[in-house]
Amino acid sequence: MKSETPLLGFCAYGSGIGKTTLLASLIPELVAAGLRVSVIKHAHHSFDIDHPGKDSYRLREAGAVQMLLGSRKRWALMTELSRTGNNHEEPSLAELLPHVDGNLVDLIVVEGFKSAPIPKIEIYRPSLGKPLLAASDSHIIAIASDGAVVSGVPVLDLNRPAAIAQFVLQWLKKESS
Repeated sequence: MKSETPLLGFCAYGSGIGKTTLLASLIPELVAAGLRVSVIKHAHHSFDIDHPGKDSYRLREAGAVQMLLGSRKRWALMTELSRTGNNHEEPSLAELLPHVDGNLVDLIVVEGFKSAPIPKIEIYRPSLGKPLLAASDSHIIAIASDGAVVSGVPVLDLNRPAAIAQFVLQWLKKESS
């Protein structure tokens, strides 16, 4: 997977493990360190960022394949994949990546997409009894856990986002040299 901007994934075995919770604490730490961060998040379900009654929602529901909404503060592009002949397949990370402007950021954080061949930090909670992905995924560069883990990669304290941010910053420095 090619990207001029470094990609770093955050993955876990299943949902509800705490990926978004970690990222909501980690991203402010990275921003405070001077990084500009974008996120690509995988959703396992249908979602909507628009609301019934709004003009953009009405136009999309009327049949638009794409709806781009822009203001002086932000813009958002929604694409109805069911109208493109996609056959309702999940978009891959490689398909989504070109839509992120890497010129605007220093790091693209990827939430989910656990099978993507990119460097990843695994979120692992031993108390849940799920398998450790790092045991079979050589792209996992560290594990963020709330318990003891025996692994061949660094283990980070899931409850210390500042320490995880330091690990990410060190990793980025190595990646850029």
